[in-house]
Amino acid sequence: MDYRRAVLDLLRSLPLPIDLDLRVQGRRPTAASSDFLTNREQGTWAEEVVIRAINDHAGGLRAVRYGDTDATAPGDPDFKSHFSDYQEELNTIGKRPDILIFRSDVPGIEDPVTQPEIVRRATAALEIRSSSFLSERYSSFMSSRVRAAEARCLDVQREILAEPNCSLLAEKNPVLYDLVRNASIPTFRELSFRQPSWRSTPALRRLTELLKTLKSEIAILHRRDYLSITPKLEDLCLVNRWIQQFGVRHYYLQVFFDKAYLISFLDILRTISKPEGDGATFRIEEDVKNQGKTTIKINIAAGTEVVGRMQMPLHHSVMRTLERGRLLFHVRFSGGTAYLDRDAFLKALGEPSQ
Repeated sequence: MDYRRAVLDLLRSLPLPIDLDLRVQGRRPTAASSDFLTNREQGTWAEEVVIRAINDHAGGLRAVRYGDTDATAPGDPDFKSHFSDYQEELNTIGKRPDILIFRSDVPGIEDPVTQPEIVRRATAALEIRSSSFLSERYSSFMSSRVRAAEARCLDVQREILAEPNCSLLAEKNPVLYDLVRNASIPTFRELSFRQPSWRSTPALRRLTELLKTLKSEIAILHRRDYLSITPKLEDLCLVNRWIQQFGVRHYYLQVFFDKAYLISFLDILRTISKPEGDGATFRIEEDVKNQGKTTIKINIAAGTEVVGRMQMPLHHSVMRTLERGRLLFHVRFSGGTAYLDRDAFLKALGEPSQ
């Protein structure tokens, strides 16, 4: 099936409010923040380290910049016009990916790429997402936390099902008694109940405290315990708009400070089209760090690990003076190396090993 058609068909089948004719009318920020500038610097660093890794180790391929590289920030004199131009571009051709990958024998490649006829000759397009986590340490921490919560659930369950708590709970709330009695490690995550507030006797107060503790530990199991690849819901429409214009296969690359994971745009759509994966493979959340926009958080395990080791970058403080004299201090990154798993990367792109 034609790539453009495959993307469109999947988007139209999603059980989500997808507006393929979306017109972006974002509110222009009026002031930058240190977090904004640091995050942008980190994103720029991630793009640079990925470009070096591909060009040094993915023989036969060449990576070049393509996405928006303008360095203006809210509060700068030129930011208003840049923001307006960017909104118009999103509504015209969609969201440009950060990096384009070409076969090395394609002539006339410039960096950054600007000519539409050259863009259409790309083999793949990469949207680079950066994260401030060390993925291995995060996974180890979350695994330990989950195991501890599961063990605590079992301990509290045993105490609740011992006398006199067992008889009290069966008498006061038989439904809750059955839920607790039948719960196990695999099912604690699914357990949900309203917290009782029995206080009339010491025994009931103790039972209430035990149920409160159980509910608290279950809440830990309900939380997302995986790092994620994070496309915004509106970006699905904007990426599709670009794909329909240029027909280049699109991928998201999530870069951590120790690893990087690649997933195709088609696999993102396939993943979120399966409601049974909601909670385990992906979650849909209102992201407070992203102006409350609806964000899809896909377990990195759904992607392919294409960088298994990263040399940390250098970092230093930078001062920026805004037009009105306000000073902002943020972090700039330089150096560092992404050790690309060449075979995994080429396979994920559908490219033959050289």
